[in-house]
Amino acid sequence: MAVAQIKWYLAGVLFISMQSGGDARIHTLTLKNETRLAVDLNNFGFFANGTLDVNLTSLSIPEKLNYSSLPVGFSLSRSRVNEVFSYTAEETETCPLKTKPTNGEPLVLFLIDINNLCVNVYAMGFQNNTLYAKLKGDTSKVERKSRDTSASGSKDNGSKNESDKKKEGQTEETHITDIERTNYPLDKDTNLTLDLGKENGVYNFSFHMLFGLKSQGLYSLKFHFCQNMYPQNKHPYSFTVAVTEKNLEGFLSAAEIPLSRLYICMAGVFFTAAMVWVYTLMKHRYSVFKIHWLMAALAFTKSTSLVFHSINYHFINTEGHPIEGWAVMYYITHLLKGALLFITLALIGTGWAFVKYILSDKEKKIFMIVIPLQVLANVAYIIIESTEEGSSEYYLWKEILFLVDLICCGAILFPVVWSIRHLQEASSTDGKAAMNLEKLKLFRHYYVMIVCYVYFTRIIAILLKITMPFQWQWCYEFLVEMSTLIFFVLTGYKFRPASNNPYLQLPQDEEDVEMDEVVTESGALEGISKVKKTSNATARKSPPCNQKAAS
Repeated sequence: MAVAQIKWYLAGVLFISMQSGGDARIHTLTLKNETRLAVDLNNFGFFANGTLDVNLTSLSIPEKLNYSSLPVGFSLSRSRVNEVFSYTAEETETCPLKTKPTNGEPLVLFLIDINNLCVNVYAMGFQNNTLYAKLKGDTSKVERKSRDTSASGSKDNGSKNESDKKKEGQTEETHITDIERTNYPLDKDTNLTLDLGKENGVYNFSFHMLFGLKSQGLYSLKFHFCQNMYPQNKHPYSFTVAVTEKNLEGFLSAAEIPLSRLYICMAGVFFTAAMVWVYTLMKHRYSVFKIHWLMAALAFTKSTSLVFHSINYHFINTEGHPIEGWAVMYYITHLLKGALLFITLALIGTGWAFVKYILSDKEKKIFMIVIPLQVLANVAYIIIESTEEGSSEYYLWKEILFLVDLICCGAILFPVVWSIRHLQEASSTDGKAAMNLEKLKLFRHYYVMIVCYVYFTRIIAILLKITMPFQWQWCYEFLVEMSTLIFFVLTGYKFRPASNNPYLQLPQDEEDVEMDEVVTESGALEGISKVKKTSNATARKSPPCNQKAAS
C-alpha cells in the first residue's frame, strides 16, 4: 500500500510541477471575485539599488462606494524581521491604508482614486528611495510631438527668426525637465499623484521603485480593499498584477542569494559522509544489515536533493523563475529523501533488522500513518513552492504543512518509546539485565537525539530566523542543514556495524536463546534461525546398544 501511494505521489509531483506557472521572483497573480481585506503579494529583501516593478491591470471594483473613508490601494512597508509587519496587520476597526507608522520605518501608500482617475502616493517614515512613474497630467509626449513637428517644418521655413529658435530651445528644455520630474526621490511626507488609466471599465497603473542605501531591508507589498473590513460588507473585486523584484546580483531576495552556494557545498559534505559510511560498511561487511544500506541510500538521496535544490535557485536567480525540468527533479528527490528519512528513523526505533525482522501490529500502524502523512506534507510543500504568495490557497497549505510535519515527527517517537518500555520489562525478567540496560541506554540516547533534532529544526531555528537581520536570514537554512548532518552522523555512529556495538550484541548463553529466534550475529546470516539446544542434565540417556539387543 505504501509503495502504491509513493508511485501515485510521484505522478502527482510531475503533474503539479508541469501545471504550475513557476513565476518564482517574476510574479503574476490573477484574482477573481476576491473578498479578502488584504492580499499579501510578496515579501522580498532589497539591497541598495534593488528595484521593484508593479504593473496593475484589469482592476475591477464597484464604483458606487465611498473610497474616501475606506480607500483601496497598495502598501509597501519595511520590517526588521521576517513575516512581522506591524503597520499592515489586518485589523477590524482601522483601515491599514489610513495607519501611519510610529517607529519611523519607511512606508509608501498608493491610494487609488477612481473618481479623479489618479493614484495618490504618500511616503511616510524615513525614505531613501526613488519612484519612477507616470504622473497625472504628464505632458512630455505632447511636448515631444510639438518639438518633432517644429523640426519637420523647419525645412519649409528656412528663414526662422531668432524668436522661433528660442521657443524651440525652450520647448526642448521643458521636455527634459518633465522627464526628470517623473523620477521622484521619496522623502518623508512626500505626496505625489500618479496617472490611473481606465479602459473597458477596468483600471490600470504601474510604477517602478529604486531602493537607496539607507532604505534597504525586508519589504512587504500588499493590496488592501478596506470596504471589506467588516463582515457585513463583502464586495468582490478582481485584478491582475505583475510584480518583479530584483537585486543587483539577480532575482533572489537578499536572504536567498547565498542559498545556491550553500546547498551545493552541503551536497558535497553529505556525499562525503555517504562515501565514508559505505567504506565503513565494506570494512565491516560481516556485521552489516539491510538497514545499514538503507541509511546509505538516505545519505546519497539527501546529497542529490541538495544538488537539484542548488540548481533550482541558480536558475531562479538568473532567469527569475525555475526551469521546469530541474524543478521536477528536485521535487522527486525531495520526496524520496523525506520518505527514506522517516522510514529509516522508524525502523531503527523499532529495532528492525538489528534484533527482529517482524514488526508488531502497533508498529505497522505507525507506518500506515506516517507514510500517508509524509505524502500529504510533500504535496503541501510543492504547492507552496509553485503557488503565488497572494493566492488564498498559499496560507492554507502552509498551515497544513506545518501541522502534518509536526505530527510525523511526533509519530516516529512512538516506536522508540515502545522499545524502551520493552527493554525495561525484559531487563528484570529474562536474566540479561546488563545487556538490556546497555540497549536501553542506547535507545534513550536515540530518543533524545530525535527530540533535539525536531525541536531545533522546527522551532528554535525558526525563532532564530525571525530575529536575524534580513540579509542574514539564510543562516536559518545553514543551521537546519548542519543539524541534519550532525543528526545523521550521530545516528550512524550509534548504530554502526561493529562487533562491540551494544545494540548488536547477542545473548552469550545458548540455553537462553528461544526457539526459532533469529540469529543476528552478523548481517551475512540474516534470516537464518537456530533451534534451541537441550541441556545434558535434563536429557534422557539412551540405553546401550547391547541392552537393546538383549531385550
